Amino acid sequence: MTAIQQFLAEAPRFYTYWNMVFLGQAALNTILVSLIGCLIGYLIGFVVATLRLAAIMPVAPVRGLLITLVEAIRRIPFLVLLMCVFFGFQLSGANQSLFVIAVTAVALRMSALAAENIRAGYEAVHQRQWEAAAALNIPPIQALFRIILPQAWRIILPPSTIHTVSMIKETSLVSQIGFLELTFAARALNQRGFSALICFGTILVAYFVISWSFAQVGRRLERKLVHEARGVRREAGPR
Repeated sequence: MTAIQQFLAEAPRFYTYWNMVFLGQAALNTILVSLIGCLIGYLIGFVVATLRLAAIMPVAPVRGLLITLVEAIRRIPFLVLLMCVFFGFQLSGANQSLFVIAVTAVALRMSALAAENIRAGYEAVHQRQWEAAAALNIPPIQALFRIILPQAWRIILPPSTIHTVSMIKETSLVSQIGFLELTFAARALNQRGFSALICFGTILVAYFVISWSFAQVGRRLERKLVHEARGVRREAGPR
């Protein structure tokens, strides 16, 4: 029996209502962990990247500590980070759900990636922008939000989209702690007697659809930023 024949033979038994509900719940969990974890991670990453600016945080040891933390988290494989968070909650006595543990691990990972993305965006803006703001007695925080960030977003957004899509795929490792997401669901259905072809082939399509949807949102935001930037340049040009 060929792979296609095996797939067609199993499909009526596999694509039942309850199996689709089970896979739908797993897909929803994957999306929620990815979305909430990435949003929290980006908020943390924004704070960390901002505190690494000398204009915002003049205390050098604090900036050095933040750089060390970011580099450490970036260099740790996500599975190892997930296990550290999992056993860290257990050792602390905090009885948290697997959903909270998964979101925490994703948020930590994304915070380090986001901090580097945002740092690169800040550094892409010329230092003279800060100097001009200081000459006009504009406070550093106000200068950051009104002058630096509007220019930096065009640099920050593209790699941020890539890292978000990457984290969606890395959430498959969360199945190692028993959390119900797509990979865990595929393994569970495989253990019920369905072939690996139809189980993992189905979640392959699901991962593609989810990742593609997030990537499309990111591309649309990128095009919007480019369009707005061109409009600003035209308005600022000679008349």
